[in-house]
Amino acid sequence: MGLAALGTPSGAAGQADKAKLVTPAALTEAAPATFKASFVTSQGTFVVTVHKDWAPKGADRFYNLVKSGYFDEIRFFRVIPNFMAQFGIHGTPAVSAAWTSARITDDPVKQSNKRGFVTFATAGPNTRTTQLFVNFGDNVGLDKQGFAPFGEVTTGMDVVDKLYSGYAEIYQRKDFELPRFMSEGNAYLTKAFPRMDFIKTATITQ
Repeated sequence: MGLAALGTPSGAAGQADKAKLVTPAALTEAAPATFKASFVTSQGTFVVTVHKDWAPKGADRFYNLVKSGYFDEIRFFRVIPNFMAQFGIHGTPAVSAAWTSARITDDPVKQSNKRGFVTFATAGPNTRTTQLFVNFGDNVGLDKQGFAPFGEVTTGMDVVDKLYSGYAEIYQRKDFELPRFMSEGNAYLTKAFPRMDFIKTATITQ
């Protein structure tokens, strides 16, 4: 899968947008103090309201990802009932690889990981890149682990609740091959896990 598989904008403008997706350093615009992002998914639409003062660095990264079209066509690959729904690995391997080392430093945790709150996933201190999760329940235990919410689903949490969770903890499944996911992207997920829900488009709406 090459960049042509992104298939959203066309012409010179489209090529410029695709180039930015593989150049994280080009996506560093400062986010507004508050804004909303609309996610149109295979189950319906939900809206995330972001408060930059909750987690400034996380809000800036999220703003740039949404505005650039990064989240379009990506899967909710890890949906665990009563815990969270995770997404953020791009369906085009070249784009996903470009963001692997585009880490941002941690924000202090100012809000709790309550139901509907949106937070970046991490692999340890100062490792946030593009993966996010929406809390299904009040996961207050994550607060002490450094997970800093930056926004909240203010419309459509019922849509998030409907996301297919039959694959549950994907990393513990014997039929899940992480190397293939990283090398083949959506092509692998669509074939191996066809019931995964996905984001059709994500846009800044305010």
